[in-house]
Amino acid sequence: MQVIEISRPGGPDVLTPAQRERPTPGAGEVRIRVRAAGVNRPDLMQRAGKYPPPPGASDLPGLEVAGEIDALGDNVSQWQLGDAVCALCNGGGYAQYVCVPAGQCLPKPAPLDWAQAAALPETYFTVWSNLFMRAQLASGQSLLVHGGASGIGTTALTLARSFGVKTFATAGSQTTLDGCRQLGAQAINYRDQDFVQVIDQATQGRGVDVVLDMIGGDYFARNLKVLAPEGWLVQIATQHGREVTLDLMTMMQKRLRLSGSTLRPQSAQAKAVIADQLRHQVWPRLDAGEFAPLIHARVPFEQASQAHRLLENGGHIGKIVLELA
Repeated sequence: MQVIEISRPGGPDVLTPAQRERPTPGAGEVRIRVRAAGVNRPDLMQRAGKYPPPPGASDLPGLEVAGEIDALGDNVSQWQLGDAVCALCNGGGYAQYVCVPAGQCLPKPAPLDWAQAAALPETYFTVWSNLFMRAQLASGQSLLVHGGASGIGTTALTLARSFGVKTFATAGSQTTLDGCRQLGAQAINYRDQDFVQVIDQATQGRGVDVVLDMIGGDYFARNLKVLAPEGWLVQIATQHGREVTLDLMTMMQKRLRLSGSTLRPQSAQAKAVIADQLRHQVWPRLDAGEFAPLIHARVPFEQASQAHRLLENGGHIGKIVLELA
């Protein structure tokens, strides 16, 4: 089968097409004939040598795919050969075939094509588990999303709007600001606006119930300021740095809650729980055509290096997806 390997740590040009044997599904796994694979920031970090795969995972990048199940491992009863699915991978998605724990698969929503389906798992698992399961985001509440035009950001804004949540989003260009507005958010230009002041004015000083942050660093203290009493800061990345100063008195006086997580190292059982919630809470809305993931670019599989450049350059709205012939 054709795959995309990381020949050595480095820039996009280290992504190299290669040939490997098809993997064999183990107990509790299915093998998927990949039709499309999502491109995500952890792929870029792995390529640069900053995010090694967990023990036992494929060394190939790729954390989400869509395609047909073409082989079943032992003890798999919920799927059949030929089922159209999308799946959260532990790695190995940049390939014509990938083996995935059966519990990390979800049916391909009928209105979506392969590229749209492949754009779902990584961001939907992340957003649902962090905002709706952990932070208990609910109708009538408010949410600030940093990086609102990213894959994670557009997913968070889409789901929040669907579930009756008022949204704010930061972005850095007219195009990305407009993209956030189209998803129902009050958009804030982080280059020339202070999001704390904007939200303070918009909420009459109350703040927002939840902040979803991928920035860290100097955003941390400002996130605490912008949170309402009993608010929740959800940290899922640290683009501006991992070390911060915490004012405990602010946290105590406002009774704030802070959580953080990464998705990839979690167990197959934990990911299956998230998948089950998505199947019941979100997938009916996708099947009904209520919303769909935003696709910024569809890139031929063999041009994975170009897809990585697009993601690194920024300015995109939504997901970048590799398509296989």
